[in-house]
Amino acid sequence: MTNVLLNGYLGRMGRVILELSKEREDIEVTAGVDYKAPETEVFSFSTYTDYENITAKPDVIIDFSNPAALDSILTYALNNEVPVVICTTGFNEEQLAAIDEASKTIPVFFSANMSIGVNLISELAKQAAEVLYPGFNIEIIEAHHNQKLDAPSGTALMIADEISSVLEDKVDYEFDRASKREKRPVNEIGIHAVRAGTIVGEHEVLFGGPDEVISIKHHAASRKIFANGALNAAAFLKGKPSGKYSMKDLIG
Repeated sequence: MTNVLLNGYLGRMGRVILELSKEREDIEVTAGVDYKAPETEVFSFSTYTDYENITAKPDVIIDFSNPAALDSILTYALNNEVPVVICTTGFNEEQLAAIDEASKTIPVFFSANMSIGVNLISELAKQAAEVLYPGFNIEIIEAHHNQKLDAPSGTALMIADEISSVLEDKVDYEFDRASKREKRPVNEIGIHAVRAGTIVGEHEVLFGGPDEVISIKHHAASRKIFANGALNAAAFLKGKPSGKYSMKDLIG
């Protein structure tokens, strides 16, 4: 049994993780941290608004919340030698460096997207880019609900990074063509963000060449795919040595 401390248990993803954890026999949420105290709800686990008064040590922390919580999470995890699954996106360079540094001491599972399907299309896009670039232009289009704070999504940037890692040329990411009036350069990946309604998550990689277009697309119908990924990562991370892990380690 893996005992989980869930950071952000009152959020959209936190509630889905709670729901799915009840269906599993290998994992249990035994504590939750959220800066908002529940007003009327009663939970079957210990709840906290910060990390100062936590008593029982969890096996793993799952964070699906906000970048602002990272410092508190890593401080607690390092002081108590607790592995962390980080599913939040929108971190700045300093925070990403802090995650890397923490992984030298504790196991850290970090992925911009917890879906097996998304990680598969990322791999397919890499393979396609190796064959098609520079004869084909590469564009990434992502769409999410209107409450998502960061744009472009961490997943879109992850896919772009994976593609650029196999290209011989140094490519630039273009987020705003409206500010320019010039032809599209070859060594560029366009990244476009849509925020509308209740879209769970869509990512499409377009390869536009002479007289043909190749599209690799993933559509998330439910947040459950991300929640299941987080729970699987927590079970995977328990007992692992220090280091930085990702969906590639979980899938492979």
